[in-house]
Amino acid sequence: MTGIMDDGNAGTPDGAGGTDPAGCAKREQILKGAGTIFLANGYEGASMSQIAQMAGVSKGTLYNHFDGKASLFSAFFEEQARCRLAPIEALSRSDGQSVRVTLVRFAEMTVHLLVSPMALGLYRIIVGEVDKFPNLADTFWRYGFDRTLGNLTEYLTRSVARGELEIADPRLSAEQFMLMCQARIIQRRRFGLPVDDSDAAIAEFAAFTADSFLKIYEPRHQ
Repeated sequence: MTGIMDDGNAGTPDGAGGTDPAGCAKREQILKGAGTIFLANGYEGASMSQIAQMAGVSKGTLYNHFDGKASLFSAFFEEQARCRLAPIEALSRSDGQSVRVTLVRFAEMTVHLLVSPMALGLYRIIVGEVDKFPNLADTFWRYGFDRTLGNLTEYLTRSVARGELEIADPRLSAEQFMLMCQARIIQRRRFGLPVDDSDAAIAEFAAFTADSFLKIYEPRHQ
C-alpha cells in the first residue's frame, strides 16, 4: 500500500504518521467502526467489508489507512489501551503519596478498567481466537499487559530505592501484583459468573490486595 490519504497526501499505511486533521479524523472514524464489528463478531468473524460499511468509508479508503485486518485490530487495541491506561500510567509515575495509597488506587483503577464491557469483550476475543491468530496475543501483551507492567515496575523500583519496599525482582513483583488484582471480581466477570462489582466491593478488594502485597514486601523493621 502507498499510504496515500483521502486528501492525496502521503502518510504511513496505518495513518498514524499523518498530521492532516481530515486524515486523523478518518482514521478515528475507521477505528470506531472496527471496534463495533470486532466486539460484535470477534476477530475471525469480522471482515474488512463489514468494517468499511460500519465506518461509513469505502474499502479503498480503509486500505489506504490499514493494510489488513491484523494491523487494524492492533491499531484499535493500541488506541483503546492508550486512552484507558493513561490514568493508571499517570498514577505509576507519581511519587507524591504513600506506597499503600498508590497500590490501593492502582488496584481499584485496574479492576474498574478490566470489568468494563470493552475490556471484557477484547479479552474474550483474544483468548478465544489466539490459537488461530497468534498475533492477537502479541498485540494484547505489547499494548496492554506489558505496557502497564513496565510502568508499575518502574514505580516499585523507585519505592525500593527510597527504602519503602524490599523487593529483589521488581518486574516479577509487579506482575504478581497485577495478577493479584485480577482475582475474585475480574475472574468471575470474565466467566459471566455472579459477583459484586459495585464501587464499594471494588474499593474493599483493592485495599485487601494492596495490604496483602505490602505484607510480603514492606521492610521488616517497619
